Amino acid sequence: MVLFGTLVNGAFILIGSLLGLLFTRIPERFKETVMHGIALAIVLIGLQMAFSTEAIIVVLLSLLTGAIIGELLNIENKLNQFGNWIGSKFKTSTKESTVSQGFVTASLIFVVGAMAIIGALDSGLRGDHEILITKGILDGFVALVLTTTLGAGVALSVVPVVLYQGTIALLATQIENWIPDVFLNGLIVELTAVGGLLIVAIGLNMLKVVQIRIGNLLPSILTVGLVYYIYQLF
Repeated sequence: MVLFGTLVNGAFILIGSLLGLLFTRIPERFKETVMHGIALAIVLIGLQMAFSTEAIIVVLLSLLTGAIIGELLNIENKLNQFGNWIGSKFKTSTKESTVSQGFVTASLIFVVGAMAIIGALDSGLRGDHEILITKGILDGFVALVLTTTLGAGVALSVVPVVLYQGTIALLATQIENWIPDVFLNGLIVELTAVGGLLIVAIGLNMLKVVQIRIGNLLPSILTVGLVYYIYQLF
């Protein structure tokens, strides 16, 4: 089932939100330790994906070209500005604005990121839902924490998450009709490797080992197609 990973992801968000309504005060040390554990698991998954590459030059050039495009477009900063702009619209004390703030904040966290894109592509192309299920566990915990402070609006973020990831997964199933199998299989391997490194970056950011501008690396998920095509010509 192509949408299995997406639906599981959505279910975890709902479960986390419901649990968050039950727990209004969670000790900070519990939050920190659990997040560190999840981050370590994310790094492991990313490394496993990255080690699948059969052409490290493709991965390198994809990241380099993607980084250049991302920095030129300043994607990370634009995403932050957009989030701040949305958040500024709901800086009031009414219950309605709290619900809206929870919805917007959670949606941006759950939708914007490499795991959402790579996970949905894996679901559609290979029927592998591991990344989205792992993302779901992470999102569920984040939803729990956010709900304790922002309220039930966090649960509403499940709608854009399912629509966004589901659309990518469904479109991915049609790629085989446009691209030859031999090329597609190789592309998937390198796309998985590039996405794996971005997932590693997410884990490292969560562990606060380094602060990588992942948003500015997202174009590499697209440039890997062109780089791999050129690589095959030689």
